[in-house]
Amino acid sequence: MAFRRRAKSHPLFSQEFLIHNHADIGFCLVLSVLIALMFEVTAKTAFLFILPQYNVSVPTADGELIQYHYGLKDVVTILFYFFIAIILHAVVQEYILDKINRRLHLSKIKHSKFNESGQMVAFHLTSVIWCLYVVVTEGYISNPRSLWENYPHVYLPFQVKFFYLCQLAYWLHALPELYFQKVRKEEIPRQLRCITLYLVHIAGAYLFNLTRLGLILLLLQYLAELFLHVSRLIYFTDESNEKVFNYWAVVFVVTKLFTLTLYILVIGFGLPRVENQALDSEKGNLFSFLFNNILFRMSVLLLVCLFQASVMWRFIHFQLRRWRVYWNEQSSRKRATGTNRQTRPFRRDWGYYENGVVKVENGISPRTRKVKFP
Repeated sequence: MAFRRRAKSHPLFSQEFLIHNHADIGFCLVLSVLIALMFEVTAKTAFLFILPQYNVSVPTADGELIQYHYGLKDVVTILFYFFIAIILHAVVQEYILDKINRRLHLSKIKHSKFNESGQMVAFHLTSVIWCLYVVVTEGYISNPRSLWENYPHVYLPFQVKFFYLCQLAYWLHALPELYFQKVRKEEIPRQLRCITLYLVHIAGAYLFNLTRLGLILLLLQYLAELFLHVSRLIYFTDESNEKVFNYWAVVFVVTKLFTLTLYILVIGFGLPRVENQALDSEKGNLFSFLFNNILFRMSVLLLVCLFQASVMWRFIHFQLRRWRVYWNEQSSRKRATGTNRQTRPFRRDWGYYENGVVKVENGISPRTRKVKFP
């Protein structure tokens, strides 16, 4: 991180220099934007990077309310928080995860997975708390009908728009982090697929004005992911703690059922009741018009159901394989324990034991010998 001592210097503009100093470069760019706020000439430009744009005054019964909608200037704001995400990623890695890794002495593969889960725990925990605060204060949980009433939801509160911009910035920053963290080639396709799915879903909810539904779905998804990565961290510290994955399995199934129910409730039953079914460019519902079309809406719902079914199938297949391995290990341990506990006394067909002395059937002992039992 910035202003720390380095054990080895690398040539300027080399790949190693960029990898080891990417957080410092991002810190300098963020600092330059913050310094620009101090001068009147550059303050207006700096505010484009820091604050969400496209604010409008919406008349309400109590007066006027400042709300926001999306536009091309959001790219500039996302870029600023993109560099902030890189800085925070480096802080968590160096000052928390690296110190823990030095004590655990993990292998290379486990070291990489531990870092991945550690970063995900920090991000998912922050996102769950933040997202829960937003949906509670905006009343989306107490009033589920607000998820589809007055659709399209073109105007957003400040905290909703800022949350979506930060989410997009974080998942975009995860792409260059694959290079900065030197992720193994075998892991890159899986992580790229995960990042792409998050970006498509978050950007889709933001552009199609489904931000309220997207907040609830992100809360459920991040909650399940939080339990998964916490279980992985506990398992890496002590491999005997395999039962922690059972708690994640329960949370995963429950969240997926809630996710599928919300999709059917909002897209299948809620949106068809919206009165505004016409295309109106002045109100900003160019993308929302597609969801007012029954063919498009049913196609989206079908794709969502198929995707959730494939996720559940992979989860069930993984759990069955995991339980099969677990029971095979348990049965092999029982067989090994039973074999060690068996006593094998020294005995001949022509005699028997009496007080540790071998005797024949007529009571005469051919020789006196003590038998040692194992």
